[in-house]
Amino acid sequence: MGRAFQNRKESMAKTAAAKTKVYSKYGREIYVCAKSGGVDPNANLTLRSLLDRAKKDQVPGHVIDRALEKASGVGGEDYSLARYEGFGPGNAMVIVECLTDNPNRTFGDVRACFTKTKSKIGTPGSVSHMFDHLAILAYTGEDEEAALEALMEADVDVTDIENENGLITVFAPPTDYAKARQALRESLGAEEFEIDEIQFLPQATTPVEGDDLAMFEKLLDMLNDLDDVQNVYHSAELP
Repeated sequence: MGRAFQNRKESMAKTAAAKTKVYSKYGREIYVCAKSGGVDPNANLTLRSLLDRAKKDQVPGHVIDRALEKASGVGGEDYSLARYEGFGPGNAMVIVECLTDNPNRTFGDVRACFTKTKSKIGTPGSVSHMFDHLAILAYTGEDEEAALEALMEADVDVTDIENENGLITVFAPPTDYAKARQALRESLGAEEFEIDEIQFLPQATTPVEGDDLAMFEKLLDMLNDLDDVQNVYHSAELP
């Protein structure tokens, strides 16, 4: 697998406005996860891992509590997953994941980002077949054999496992995410994960340079500024 998962640009919250946007995205994701799988983290393992990530990213407790309260009530927003694909500057492939209560509005907003950066939005499946959809869990450790044994005992279909400079990274199907996370925590005491998420990893990367680089970064910034956008994955190899 290599370390391709690091190719995704991480937008760190450095301003109050940026932090508010990050908190809003977490709140929406927590709401949807709790609404579909229940508000009890002990019964909803996906929610438990999401809450752990939110706390690690210093999402305020009131944001988390409000999302859980909304999810436990009757009615509320009706969010659905929307995924858009296309080609950005330099012909790098891009996948945009959204949670939206208005798919027509969201598609129009995402399409505008592509259009304004001389990019091309495609049809469903146009680029996703060139990505692997995987759960990724990375933690500090040395014994990948013990990790593999624990995962196999938990009936996790491990795709790959790496040990690089004391960091063990496990790759598994998204459907095994909660099971893999629980196995690593209970069997190996892996409480702190350096990487703990489900991603689309490109099977090959595309170098993006020169004028294309500035335009590609503009595309990422514009997409990340949209309230409905949760994640952006791409195949660009950025300097």
